[in-house]
Parts: sequence; structure tokens; C-alpha cells
Amino acid sequence: MSNIEKNYQAAKEQYAAIGVDTDKALKNMEKLVISLHCWQGDDVAGFEGEGELTGGIQATGNYPGKARNAKELRADMTKVLSLLPGKYKANVHALYAETEGKVDRNALEPKHFAGWVAWAKENGIGLDFNPSYFSHPLSAEGFTLSSGNQSTRDFWIEHGKRSRKIGEYFGKELGIPCANNIWIPDGYKDKPVDRFAPRARLKDSLDQILKEKIDRKYNIDAVESKLFGIGSESYVVGSNEFYTAYATQNKDKVILTMDAGHYHPTEVISDKISSVLLYMDEVLLHVSRPVRWDSDHVVIYDDELQAIAQEIIRNNFLGRTHIALDYFDASINRIAAWTIGARNTGKAFLAAMLEPSEQLKKLENEGDYTSRLALLEEYKFYPVAAVWDYYCETKNVPVREAWLKEVKTYEQTVLSKR
Repeated sequence: MSNIEKNYQAAKEQYAAIGVDTDKALKNMEKLVISLHCWQGDDVAGFEGEGELTGGIQATGNYPGKARNAKELRADMTKVLSLLPGKYKANVHALYAETEGKVDRNALEPKHFAGWVAWAKENGIGLDFNPSYFSHPLSAEGFTLSSGNQSTRDFWIEHGKRSRKIGEYFGKELGIPCANNIWIPDGYKDKPVDRFAPRARLKDSLDQILKEKIDRKYNIDAVESKLFGIGSESYVVGSNEFYTAYATQNKDKVILTMDAGHYHPTEVISDKISSVLLYMDEVLLHVSRPVRWDSDHVVIYDDELQAIAQEIIRNNFLGRTHIALDYFDASINRIAAWTIGARNTGKAFLAAMLEPSEQLKKLENEGDYTSRLALLEEYKFYPVAAVWDYYCETKNVPVREAWLKEVKTYEQTVLSKR
């Protein structure tokens, strides 16, 4: 018996004493699916060659070795997947289409993503999708689906329609539903006079995009809000109130996306999940880490990440929640950035599954807040790490920081040669 297994057996006994079955928790981890975002690997550049990012998106840093094409990007993601325990999907943006020559976004077809589907099949994973409403000449004025220019709006409406068909293609080919997430950067840098008209145009655009019925077993549409962006500091058309109302009114067509960095700095999505799921069947989460603003820092094992996982597990929401990572750090090794965020997210969910939630709820319902607080604090020091190590070992991925050595080797043998 290895030391890791010995530590697990000891942890198993400790958890059993408080009514927690660690074997059951590990089995439940099979229900957790995390969507790994492709844009961490190349700083959201994509394959269009349009140049620098625009539309409220910004990646900072110039760490060497970023992926320059689809072959390199998918190779990097394959390496990351080998370092992660559990089940994953890959999340693809429209600007990662592989085309022969120039194909504009209103002309994209499923065939332009055949390489992604082939790769997903090789790795036994699903794919998610995102129409790309930024870094394009027709987004330069700051408005896409809410644009007052009809031809501009028509262009982006068609892009949205085609993105849904690409999502449907993913779902049919892979047998796993594709979460197709709509986010636009539309807004004003300074205070507008008319807040209503752009939102009315956005509503109409969404209605047109979503008019065709697509089976949710293939494609699940979602809409994502934001508080502010670069160049839209004073007014964002697709606000939280707009999309929450739209998703509630159209729950048969869309679900709501909540991004950890898209709210006021004092707001957290862990406090919003239970409210949303009272009125909606499902929710999509973008797990990120804002630092003072929506800065898309690598996810760490902090209080909010744990709170998100606890809210989902305590209320049995896992089957109703789509979990995706969304950050892009170009200041550190990109393979490491992916791995750190994904492993931390897995750790947070495992820790939540190892909590005696029913016991704590009982104390809360009885008004014994003293015991609730005392036990919540004591349980933080229970040996979740020993269970995580065992989980990694049983999944044949590196245990603890051993993954970093593999990343360093990959950097020397692959990334440094780019």
C-alpha cells in the first residue's frame, strides 16, 4: 500500500466519524464536468490574424511559447488534459475557426470546426462554443447586436444564427450537449442619453437569433451579462438585469450565464446561484478571478471558489449547472495557468462533497449558529488533501506539485522552440 493510499484510508476514517463517505464523494466527482477554455493558450488571439484585441477584452503579458496555430493549441490542451483528474470539455470561440482563406464570421459553417471535433473525439470530450462579437471591424464602434446600424446588426445576427448551428453540430457529432454562450461588449464609455433603444435592439436581435428551435440535447443557448468593460465603463447594453429578465422570460430558449468577474466588486456569484435556479432550470457559470475589475486572473483556491462549489453541492445543483473556466493570463506559462485553475476548481468541488451538509443544515434550522460556525471552521482542517491525492493517483495524473515538473519539461522540449 502506497503512502498516498495509507493517507487516504486514514482520511476516510476521519470523515466517516462525521458521517461523510469519501468513496461516495469520489464517485460523485464523476458527475463534475469542467469546460476548459481554448483562449488561455494563445491570449484570445484566434486564427483570423486580425491583430490586437478590441471590444473590452485584454490579455496582459508576453510569456514565451504561446500557441500560434490550431495544431499547437490543441497539442497544448492535450497536455493539460493529461494533468487533470476527472471529466472535461473544451470551450471554443468562433474566432478559432479553421478556414482556407478568408471566411467572415457571418459565413462560418460547422465544417470550419471539423478539426476541433476530430480532436475532441480522440480525447473523449465534449465541446462548448461562443460566438465572437469582438476584435472585428464591425465591432470597432462598440456595438454589435445592439447597433443602430442595421447592416452591422444583421451581420452579427447572422453570426449568432450560424454559431447555434455549429453548437448543434458539436452536440450531434460528440453525443454531448454544447453550451453556446452569447456575450457582447456593446456599451458606452461615457454616460448615454438613451439607455433604452440599444437594449430594445438587443432584445430583437436575440429573438431573431433564437427563433429556430434546436434540440437542447445538442445545443444549449446561454446569455452572459457584464457590469462594465474597457471602453464601456459607463453603460453596458447587456446588463445583469437585462439578461436575467430575458432568460427568465425565455427559459425555454436560453439559460443565464454568470461570470465571476462580471459584477460589482462586492458582489459574488455564489450568492446568486440559488436565486437564479428558483426560476430557471439550468445555469452556466464562468469561473474566473477578478482582481479589482474583470481582469480574468487564474483561478486560485480562494473563498469565492469554495463558496461557488459549496452552493452547488449543498443544494444538489450539479446536474443543473454547466461549469466553464474563463481567464487568460499571458504573464506566466500558459499550460501552468490552465492546470492551476482547473485543478483548483476540482479541489473546491471535492471539498464541498466532503462536507456534512445535512448535519450543518440541521444545526442551522435549529438555530444553533454557534455549532454551525464552530464546525464549519473545524472541518476546514479535515484532510481533504489526502482524498484529492488519492483521487489524482486513481486517475493516473500527477499527484500534488508533480504536474509542474511535467509542465517545465514541456516548456523546454516544446514551448521554447516556438
